[in-house]
Amino acid sequence: MKKFYSFFVTLILLVGLLAACGNQEKELKANEPVELTISAAASLQDALEELKTTYEKEHSTIKILYNFGGSGALQQQILQGAPADIFFSAAEDKFDALVEKDLIDQKQGTDLLANELVLIVPKNNEKQIQSFEDLQQAGKIALGTPETVPAGQYGVDTLKSMQLWDSLESKMVYTKDVRQVLTYTETENVDAGLVYKTDALVSDKVDVVATATDDTHKPIIYPVGVIKNGKHAQEAEDFYHFLQSDEAMTIFKKYGFKGTQ
Repeated sequence: MKKFYSFFVTLILLVGLLAACGNQEKELKANEPVELTISAAASLQDALEELKTTYEKEHSTIKILYNFGGSGALQQQILQGAPADIFFSAAEDKFDALVEKDLIDQKQGTDLLANELVLIVPKNNEKQIQSFEDLQQAGKIALGTPETVPAGQYGVDTLKSMQLWDSLESKMVYTKDVRQVLTYTETENVDAGLVYKTDALVSDKVDVVATATDDTHKPIIYPVGVIKNGKHAQEAEDFYHFLQSDEAMTIFKKYGFKGTQ
């Protein structure tokens, strides 16, 4: 009888200990911040990093994780099942492809920002490039890979509309995203590059020598939307609305973006 009583007491203590451990684990998980993954075009990096700081100060239970890259590459990652709560694209077609695949609800997506395409050169500008036509003087020109980098496609469209593409195509050095174009130009690995105005504004190592006119390419629009069936739907929706706030738009405009309204 004593042995049974001892076993019973030990069993109760063990069950209590396990329950306490389980509750402690739940409390720890409850106190962990919710991690939101934002897949965003590389050209948004500086503005979004500042917005992350602002948002996390106001929302201590949220941690923002960014995945920056070319919009086409990010789109493919999401299609293949990569985790993402929000997609912020630099091109409408990359975004629309996810809407068509029912991965983004059109009601939870909006065309938020606009940008411009510019021609940049290193500060010393040895080839004396002052216009798109002067690119004939360049040895190498950096351009985002058109299939995955919207700025690259806008660049191809611009040069084709100016009847320059055929003579310049062999000079192109293709990059994984628009920020790599900026880096190549800053370091003088190329004589010129095509980037967004917002990229050029964050660098003191390049000069903008020309801006592509609106009639040479499709409008440069940045749509943003919530990925369906995400783990943190409500938190993602809250951040999505924050990106549209006056506070966020002030930051975006500080970095050279324009609103679409």
